[in-house]
Amino acid sequence: MSKAVIVASGGMDSATLAWHYASKGFDVSLVGFDYGQRHSKELEALESIASKLGGISRVITLDLSKHLHGSALTSESVEVPDGHYAMETMKATVVPNRNAIMLAIAAGVAVADKAEVVATGVHAGDHFIYPDCRPEFFVPFAEAIKNANKGFAVEGFRLEAPFITWSKADIAKHGSEIGVDYAITWSCYKGEEIHCGRCGTCVERIEAFILAGVQDPTQYADRDFALQQIGN
Repeated sequence: MSKAVIVASGGMDSATLAWHYASKGFDVSLVGFDYGQRHSKELEALESIASKLGGISRVITLDLSKHLHGSALTSESVEVPDGHYAMETMKATVVPNRNAIMLAIAAGVAVADKAEVVATGVHAGDHFIYPDCRPEFFVPFAEAIKNANKGFAVEGFRLEAPFITWSKADIAKHGSEIGVDYAITWSCYKGEEIHCGRCGTCVERIEAFILAGVQDPTQYADRDFALQQIGN
């Protein structure tokens, strides 16, 4: 069976990505990262996703918060901004070079595991804020990783980002069609008892389900705030 290593956070995108490859007959392995982020809820969700798919999950610890400081995701002193993902204030959630670091490590795992595919769930909605989610980063980086492992990776080894031109609503629609259990995923940046409904990723999540016409199983502390942000 072909193998796919999924760079996973436990959120909607990486859950859909894992289901996407599983539905294509891949043996999926989820690789998550404990890099000093504000909470571990997403990593708990990652394990639930892997268990649901009958795959394995690995969490790699990277003590990055001391060094990649200044982000709301790694520094307690930086407040998580509320509002829509496309707002300028969401730049506070950028962790410098995070995707390049994680993809490079996941590629090493894939080569060691003799997996054909390393996949990331980046999508077009990420392009507003995150430069390492854009095609101009991903395409040459994928080629560089292939060259870095030439002669050691299995034949056909490649990095893929199948959702890179999709909206999050496209992802939610696709996920509903292939049976993703979104109730076990976690998106919220704040990591409280339930999703806050106010941070950028909560607002984006709510908007995606509405635009996709898909039932949202998530409980939010303040869903009304998100609805105001998206004009609903």
